[in-house]
Amino acid sequence: MAEAAADFGAAADEVDGAVAEVLGVNRTDLRIIGAVALAGELSAGALARDVGLSPAATTTAVQRLVAAGHLTREVDPADRRRTVLALTPGAAEQIERAYGPVAREGQEALEDYTTAELAVVERFLRQGVALQRAHAARIRS
Repeated sequence: MAEAAADFGAAADEVDGAVAEVLGVNRTDLRIIGAVALAGELSAGALARDVGLSPAATTTAVQRLVAAGHLTREVDPADRRRTVLALTPGAAEQIERAYGPVAREGQEALEDYTTAELAVVERFLRQGVALQRAHAARIRS
């Protein structure tokens, strides 16, 4: 089971590496793009929190991604002190082209499982995520 989980993680990492290469970004920038894609739009502070970067590192990465044409940075009309980040249409299209088929085929594969089986898989994955994050924090400290 552990080997299969590790293989799954490595395979997902391969996909992310290919996407980063196509977009011409590093892995941290790809995490930022992913967080913004998932949220639709994010403030810089929320982005820093979501990806675990310092505000300064987030600012540097955002500047790089805006210059590369992957993100837009606009003043939030509801709070003019805040900046809102979003994917450019071109970046959104590239992300859909890269990850869309993976999501659709993964969803199709899940249809072969019963609700009870999916609950076990979900529990295993959530426990694994918590375990990995706890050990990442342990290693960093």
